[in-house]
Amino acid sequence: MSISYDLIVLGSGPGGYVAAIRAAQLGLTVAIVEREALGGICLNWGCIPAKALLRSAEILHYMRNADAFGLAASGVSADLDAVVSRSRRVADQLSRGVAFLMKKHKVAVHMGTGRLLGAGRMAVTAGDGVETELVARDIIVATGARARELPFARFDGQRIWSYREAMTPPEKPSRLLIIGSGAIGVEFASFYADLGVEVVIVEMADRIVPVEDTDISAHLAKVFEKRGISVHTKSSVETLITDANSVRATLRDGDGSTTEEVFSHAILAAGVLPNIEGIGLETLGVAMERDHIVTDGQCRTSVDGVWAIGDVTAPPWLAHKAMHEAVIAAEAIAGERPLPIVVENIPACTFCRPQVASVGLTETAARAAGHDVRVGRFPLIGNGKAIALGEPEGFVKTIFDGATGQLLGAHMIGAEVTELISGYSIGKTGALVAEDLIDTVFPHPTISEAMHEAVLAAYDRTLHL
Repeated sequence: MSISYDLIVLGSGPGGYVAAIRAAQLGLTVAIVEREALGGICLNWGCIPAKALLRSAEILHYMRNADAFGLAASGVSADLDAVVSRSRRVADQLSRGVAFLMKKHKVAVHMGTGRLLGAGRMAVTAGDGVETELVARDIIVATGARARELPFARFDGQRIWSYREAMTPPEKPSRLLIIGSGAIGVEFASFYADLGVEVVIVEMADRIVPVEDTDISAHLAKVFEKRGISVHTKSSVETLITDANSVRATLRDGDGSTTEEVFSHAILAAGVLPNIEGIGLETLGVAMERDHIVTDGQCRTSVDGVWAIGDVTAPPWLAHKAMHEAVIAAEAIAGERPLPIVVENIPACTFCRPQVASVGLTETAARAAGHDVRVGRFPLIGNGKAIALGEPEGFVKTIFDGATGQLLGAHMIGAEVTELISGYSIGKTGALVAEDLIDTVFPHPTISEAMHEAVLAAYDRTLHL
């Protein structure tokens, strides 16, 4: 016996559960299949619990620097177990929230491992081995991605950690090696450094957060070094050897010289791999490119009735991209004509201290694309609210096309910039030009005024420099 639906969604992460909800809103009968916990990796082991950890670290930083605000705090310390416990409670609360949403929208939840059997057919194997067959006209693959291991370094849960162990550490590191300086790497570097751990970052590229604008990378590296975080760029880890108490790493610098250093633990933050194995994609002949599912502007794969969203598809691999693709796919399946996603309008956020946020082209990319660029910068030290908050570190940078006034990109580093970047994202999505942003009234006193000033600076009109 099989159970029939209009749509089956494989995976309940940010893309999967949003696709299920939107499809249900459009009148489709929907089932969602999840092998572990509703909410997927992002909600349970990624975006959300990581931000809870970083919030605890941020408060610890403020408490240790209370005197800068005319306050006194003594005996300040971090209880790592309690910090982790709070993070897990946050994740659990939101996972229960997804379960509530599934019930509210009458989405059937099948817990187990899903495998495509053929056109419109999926087998779901529960934890007890019982198999159920589901049938639907359309299937959305939203299985996400997992942390990438290195040939010479496998996650052991004790000394070599993935993001999971880094979020629920069996013990506090004394000296921590972080391999990779993307968002995951620098967020964990920031968290553990605030807890008093000696942190060393190794990055193969010539700068940390290498997808960001070069000015942002340089500023973050400077702040990290000031915080005591050691940053090695143009470097690699050649070997990792563990024993019961330590990790021995052979590090190769840009000049080719090698050194051996000893750490208590290591975090591998060298990218992700899509979860495409064992789900039957090869059975249907779904087209792949570099191990990711190929999709069109409405998230269709090469096989009729099979759709894909999120981290199993092309980059950028961001939860909010998956959520937007989820809406596109659900609406297309329901017969509507949603607009395709525009990758250049997707913001990126990194929640280290200081925060990093961006949207659109970097200055280097804009020049390489042939634009005659106008660049504006405004430091937060010139912003009244940032100074009042005791957060004058950072700046806002804007990039415009000199001929048309088109906003090409915006890049920010500093306090709460992840909350501000949406302003520029709206500007890009709405195809606003410089004059539109110049004529916008920004409230005072707010950090957002620095966004306005960075636009004014691109046209030599800044009022506070």
